[in-house]
Amino acid sequence: MHGLSRLGSARSTTSSPPSSPRFRHGRNKNIAGSRVGSGGGKQNLVEKLVVVLISAVFKRKGVLLVAPLLYISVMLLYMSSFGFDVVDLKSVVVVRERAPPGSVYRSPQVFQKLWPFMQAEAIANNTLMTAWNSKVHQPWKPCADRKLPKSNGFLIIEANGGLNQQRLSICDAVAVAGLLNATLVIPIFHLNSVWRDSSNFGDIFDEDFFMHALRSNVNVVKELPEDILQQFDHNISSIVNLRVKGWSSPTHYLQKVLPKLQHLGAVRIAPFSNRLAQGVPSNIQGLRCLANFEALRFSEPIRMLAEKMVDRMVKNSSQSGGKYVSVHLRFETDMVAFSCCEYDGGEEEKREMDIARERSWRGKFRKRGRVIRPGANRVDGKCPLTPLEVGMMLRGMGFDNTTSVYVAAGKIYKAEKYVAPLRQMFPRLETKDTLATPEELAAFKGHSSRLAALDYTVCLHSEVFVTTQGGNFPHFLMGHRRYLYGGHAKTIKPDKRKLALLFDRPNIRWDDFKRQMKDMLSHSDVKGSELRKPSASLYTFPMPDCMCKQPEASNEHGNTKKLTS
Repeated sequence: MHGLSRLGSARSTTSSPPSSPRFRHGRNKNIAGSRVGSGGGKQNLVEKLVVVLISAVFKRKGVLLVAPLLYISVMLLYMSSFGFDVVDLKSVVVVRERAPPGSVYRSPQVFQKLWPFMQAEAIANNTLMTAWNSKVHQPWKPCADRKLPKSNGFLIIEANGGLNQQRLSICDAVAVAGLLNATLVIPIFHLNSVWRDSSNFGDIFDEDFFMHALRSNVNVVKELPEDILQQFDHNISSIVNLRVKGWSSPTHYLQKVLPKLQHLGAVRIAPFSNRLAQGVPSNIQGLRCLANFEALRFSEPIRMLAEKMVDRMVKNSSQSGGKYVSVHLRFETDMVAFSCCEYDGGEEEKREMDIARERSWRGKFRKRGRVIRPGANRVDGKCPLTPLEVGMMLRGMGFDNTTSVYVAAGKIYKAEKYVAPLRQMFPRLETKDTLATPEELAAFKGHSSRLAALDYTVCLHSEVFVTTQGGNFPHFLMGHRRYLYGGHAKTIKPDKRKLALLFDRPNIRWDDFKRQMKDMLSHSDVKGSELRKPSASLYTFPMPDCMCKQPEASNEHGNTKKLTS
């Protein structure tokens, strides 16, 4: 199937070391900056006072012993001037700021204030019909070109992590195989302790299509030939496993891996997660593009059910011309627990989150000296959006209650409580469990990657996609949507720092809230056709590596018109 066809490739999210170089540096710069803006002047004044007083004490010989007591007294005054509550809970320091703007979850109060205005607002022009007004005058189209060279040997890799992490490893393996002129063996999927999905490559992707799509660029085989197997006593574990560092450069592969490949005839690289640098020559980037956007098609069982689900969403959206909104909602228990954010569940919520953190991360959050700042996390936009907050945002942007909304998510934390207001705002709310029958989903149960593939496909074909928390799933989807839709992601990526402030204003006016949401939608529209920066991932930003500017031709009246392929 061609990359511009109805159903493409897909997936979920996971994390696997080493982390992306985009996120290694400067993670906490914004937090530091916010502290300066809010209290830097007062802090400098107190610090100067401390220095002056202590200097005066030390100049007087008779009161030298008073210095420590004086210092402690001033520091207590200093701490209280900033409104901190410091609590020591079994060696874990929890610092609670006294409610700076945006630090407290007050979204339910905001909803109670704005809901009557949402109900009273007449249905006029649904934003769904005019969400995107891209200023791109020359659309982008896919482009890739490469000829198949002679093979230097066989490359075997092990893809680990969740579905999209596996996808990344597969695409990077294709690029490395092209770089080394190697024959790629269909990747082996490692059983991940978190995802616990025993699916192999052929359960998720169409193996024959993958091999056919790459036939002119990289040679791919399902298994090693007999002569190579005999060389290693029919035991793949006997093939040398090369330990390649994360984000290794093309030069490393050519100097360290290629000689071994040519000498031995076959090499393994396991694990193979994030083992190729972002910046590689354009012809190698083209192989990543070809693998991700063209060759990785889902297996037939996934495609068939996904096709039915997309058709059902289109049918349910007849009032809006078959267009619908999809939302990637990250409000599962583990995500809420990992964020260390607080909502409105009180002591019960805190207890449940402590249990969830201990179950999944075993003591990571109980280390001595670890500081947990729920309020700071919210102000910094790190808290997962609740279904309620997503609904208010979309209504403020102009999506009315006739809009069909598909929610891609795992098991939502306290779903009955938190999803109810979203359904109240958008009665035409669907998930894979409501869109497909139990019989249709039976074969997918217990296979998180296959279920994620269904979510991915329905989101891929929506008119508007909303990402709420980051991760591999939305990053791959945004890139895939850019590839399919002429370079525009058609994605709402909310400013969660701004949302934290707005949702902390129970008395905010509806007109003011709508204006802020419209601005946020407009900003997403502008950023939708963003080009890749040197440190960014091509799987999220396929332009200009994977796509070419579509030329314009002049007609007989001297006007220009876009050429289509």
